[in-house]
Amino acid sequence: MKTTFPRLRGGLIPAIVVIVVLALFPVMGIPRQWLLYLFLFFIYLAMSNMWNLLAGYSGLISLCPAAFIGLAGYTMTVMTWLGLPYYTGILPGAIVAALFAVLISIPVFRLKGIYFAIGTLVVPEILRYVFLLWRPVGDVIYGRGAGYTVKGVSAVTQAQLYWFAFAIGIASVLLMRYILRSKLGTGLAAIRDNDVTAASSGINVFNLKLGSFVISAFVTGLAGTIFYIYQGYIEPASAFSIRWLITIMLATVIGGEGTEEGPIVGTIIVVFLYFTLARYAEISLIIQGVILVGIMLLAPRGIIGTLRKTRPYRSLLKLATRR
Repeated sequence: MKTTFPRLRGGLIPAIVVIVVLALFPVMGIPRQWLLYLFLFFIYLAMSNMWNLLAGYSGLISLCPAAFIGLAGYTMTVMTWLGLPYYTGILPGAIVAALFAVLISIPVFRLKGIYFAIGTLVVPEILRYVFLLWRPVGDVIYGRGAGYTVKGVSAVTQAQLYWFAFAIGIASVLLMRYILRSKLGTGLAAIRDNDVTAASSGINVFNLKLGSFVISAFVTGLAGTIFYIYQGYIEPASAFSIRWLITIMLATVIGGEGTEEGPIVGTIIVVFLYFTLARYAEISLIIQGVILVGIMLLAPRGIIGTLRKTRPYRSLLKLATRR
């Protein structure tokens, strides 16, 4: 009797192969420079996916990812100064970021549209000012603010850092796929289209927005702790910098806001720009801002959003997903 196996849909087997190959890169003799490129790619991918969850699917233009990154990074770093291994601070850092998201949701969720965006924009600036006033205790002060080295990370190998970033990057992709195919994703889509209609249909708008906000803060915080393990040092000016927001927005907008593939494509381009513009450090932020505005004007749907209108892309997608 001939046995037939069900056909796997959604390109599952190719995806598994790609994930396994990426996971084995550090033991395959890949050049160290390429591991650094991929490390940053996975870190930015996780953050971009979470910003896409808010702006692209929940209708929340949150401009405070730097607050979650900085708080998570500082939590992990301070724990190393208390004598704990760096890896024990990864999860607490993300939890602190999530709890802070709950705290600020009380005032900012009372705001709508552009007012919500402005309300969240000032949060990292307030935290940056607070941390600039904070002085390290029992250590030499260099300049303004509390700058700390992350203790116990000198022995961390590049392969370990890569696997940390790889795990959070892939997890963010899988999490997005799960959310968008769950009741939470359906509810968020209804809220994005019209929150008043969604509320009248029995959807708890506040709870769904809060849930997506907290999830985004948690995962963004996780990625932030991993980045500062790699950097080995944290200080307020960079931890709560608007550069984080520009990078994350750039990746999402270039790739295609409100699409699953968008942050992946956009993050590839952002990492390329990161290293290309390194020689123009003084004006790199301005250049990235100009690129962001240009993309929003010329291709508001991003690369993936624009390609989805073309027949070749639809045919390729149908072939890849067998639908």
